[in-house]
Amino acid sequence: MSDERIAVLVPGVGYTAQGPLLAYARLAAQRRDAQVRVINWSPPHLQDVAEQVAWVRAQVLDALGADQALLIGKSLGSLAAGLAAERGLPAIWLTPLLHRPEVVEAIAAAEHAPLLVGGGADRTWDAAAARRLSPHVLEIPDADHALHVPGPVARTAAVAGQVADAVEDFLDRNVWP
Repeated sequence: MSDERIAVLVPGVGYTAQGPLLAYARLAAQRRDAQVRVINWSPPHLQDVAEQVAWVRAQVLDALGADQALLIGKSLGSLAAGLAAERGLPAIWLTPLLHRPEVVEAIAAAEHAPLLVGGGADRTWDAAAARRLSPHVLEIPDADHALHVPGPVARTAAVAGQVADAVEDFLDRNVWP
């Protein structure tokens, strides 16, 4: 990547950049002197997989322009994995849609192994695929798709801290060493 540090936050369907996982990732990038571009969207209800991928790709391309950047995506945002692979961009995928073959294939084609974060109780997470795709995996065994865990809320807050630690470690070791 160039000397200019840029990160693009790509939300999920109902998970905006104000959600704790993306908010902490944003803060981590900013503390490393990165310019952060936030995508705000209202995804259309598209049934066709190719249309979904094309729509997400268009939103990310609008934010990215011609720049090289780190992509940090939550859930639906992982449909931009093909764009990351094509452009050789590093990526962090929070609860990526690993139940979808197009996402797995795109991540497999990536030049840079991404950080993959998921929950063992999330139906969209495939732990075996994640470990095949990247050496950088954080799995929270009993977490759902929002990375919430049962029990006291403090346990879910602690998960957000684990994710923040993983993001910072990944940034320091693999993106902006």
